Amino acid sequence: MHIIGWIVFGLVVGIVAKFLMPGRDPGGFVITALIGIVGAVVGGFVGRVLGLYKEGDPVGFVMAVIGAIILLAVYRFTIGRTATA
Repeated sequence: MHIIGWIVFGLVVGIVAKFLMPGRDPGGFVITALIGIVGAVVGGFVGRVLGLYKEGDPVGFVMAVIGAIILLAVYRFTIGRTATA
C-alpha cells in the first residue's frame, strides 16, 4: 500500500508541477506524471537527508513539487534539444 501511496502522491505532484510550469512537454501527460513520481521521491529524500523536515511534514509536498519542477525542466531541456536537432 505504501508504494501505491507514493504513486498517487507523485501523480498529484506531477500535475501541480505541470500547472506551475506551463508549456508543451515532449512526452505528454504520462511522462509528466512519471516525472512527478520521481520528483516526489527524490525531492522528499533530499529534504529528509538535509534535515529540512521529517517524514509526514507538510513541507514534504513542497520539496516534492520542487524536485518535480527541476526534473521537468531538465527533461524539457534535454528532450527539446534533441527533438529540434
